[in-house]
Amino acid sequence: MIFKGSRYADVKTYTVTGPGGKTVTALGIRLIPPTPAGFFVTASAAQRLDHLAFNFYRNPEKFWLIADANTEMDAEDLLEPGRSLAIPPDRT
Repeated sequence: MIFKGSRYADVKTYTVTGPGGKTVTALGIRLIPPTPAGFFVTASAAQRLDHLAFNFYRNPEKFWLIADANTEMDAEDLLEPGRSLAIPPDRT
């Protein structure tokens, strides 16, 4: 269940029935709006997205803001040491 106000609240759900007859409900793809960077930070080896989110937003659960602002990278590349990451302003 998606709670009101979630970034997934407007995403359509799909229900499919598998070959064994089991019904599964899944979310569609969430479109990521253009996210301008407030500034950039260079990742170090000890950092994680939740740590960066806590440092910039005082809430580690907002790591997705940083991930959304850096969509041109694969998830495993986000915290490659020395990589420059866009840090967007807090949306909420």
